[in-house]
Amino acid sequence: KEVVEHLVALKVMRLTKPALISPKIVTCDFKDLPGNILNNFLKDDATSVVQMETLAAGQFLLLPQSFGNIYLGETFSCYVCVHNETNQPVQSVSIKADLQTSSYRIPLTTQQNSAPLMLDVDETLSDVIHHEVKDLGTHILVCEVTYMSNYNTLASFRKFFKFEVMKPLDVKTKFYNAESDDVFVEAQVQNITSGPIILEQVSLETSPQFTVKSLNEDSDGLSVFGDVTLLQSQESCQYLYCLTPKDNILKDIKLIAAAKNIGKLD
Repeated sequence: KEVVEHLVALKVMRLTKPALISPKIVTCDFKDLPGNILNNFLKDDATSVVQMETLAAGQFLLLPQSFGNIYLGETFSCYVCVHNETNQPVQSVSIKADLQTSSYRIPLTTQQNSAPLMLDVDETLSDVIHHEVKDLGTHILVCEVTYMSNYNTLASFRKFFKFEVMKPLDVKTKFYNAESDDVFVEAQVQNITSGPIILEQVSLETSPQFTVKSLNEDSDGLSVFGDVTLLQSQESCQYLYCLTPKDNILKDIKLIAAAKNIGKLD
């Protein structure tokens, strides 16, 4: 297939939290054969921290190198830029970005309803898009650029960026029936992301047949897990709740047996 040379270039970069670039640590004792050669090389590395060259610490921010991992509930943020790489103005430049999933397609760019623009030499047309990810599975960011070619005809091209949306948490529940007709619910919440996360709130919303009491606070109403519930990767935390059937349910044994929907964990 013939390669088409376009007048403009499209660049897309995911906007993520800043990360520090760390130097590659290769060192040895000064009494070893290399002497101070390796340590001096680390001192000349611009990414190393002065007086701490042998530590994997960095002082420069690193631009995102890929889309990386995206987890359910996160806000996907992306910078989309169209650049005029020619030595002449380019007319009628517009950009459109959609997010495609297995079941729907969502328009993202704020430029989609704007009139096409002229890009002078070395000028850019850019947009920052945000979207809260609410579905698991494969997502495709579809970016399309349209402009007026040298032959006064509309030209366009598209680029596709695929990424996976994964679960951040794994929740396992166990149920214990007490002789008093109470039901104790144990919920184990595990962090299955690649980094640490903070659980701001975990609550159990019951169905109308039950009332719930959280057993995760002390007598003063403070969380037994402390002020902050921090979970490292693969760590888990267990929560306990007591569900009590309402009076109208207790009076009818059939209703108790039919009350299978106790609520949901939020």
